[in-house]
Amino acid sequence: MANEENGPFTEDEIARAQSYKVRDYPEGVDPQIDELVKDLISGFADKWTMIILDVLWEEGTLRFSELARHVTGISQKMLTQTLRRMERDGLVIRTLYPSVPPKVEYRLSSLGLSLGAAFCNIWVWAIENLESVRNAREDFDSRK
Repeated sequence: MANEENGPFTEDEIARAQSYKVRDYPEGVDPQIDELVKDLISGFADKWTMIILDVLWEEGTLRFSELARHVTGISQKMLTQTLRRMERDGLVIRTLYPSVPPKVEYRLSSLGLSLGAAFCNIWVWAIENLESVRNAREDFDSRK
């Protein structure tokens, strides 16, 4: 269960994220893993993804406008596009509350949390999460 010290994340999520820091680089990487790693890296090549990941890591759940205030210099269009891509990859969870005006909140998913810790060791992360990312993308794409 989440607590004050760990913010919105459970002890198990924290332990899973930290486990990526201690592994060795894998040999004989599956071509699908290689493709996922290259796809994710190209998505993170822009500065906004990592900044958003960092802000959500530090702040927890934020409304769109709050997130925009924390990510200085980003346009509304770029923030929307980046959050959409992060949601599609399963890194961010978007919650829409039916109200007037609509309330939308964003938070890191378990995948987003683990990526924050695993960014330098992304190969191991991709091996263990290939199916989760695929499923998140398929789920997202099927909702359109």
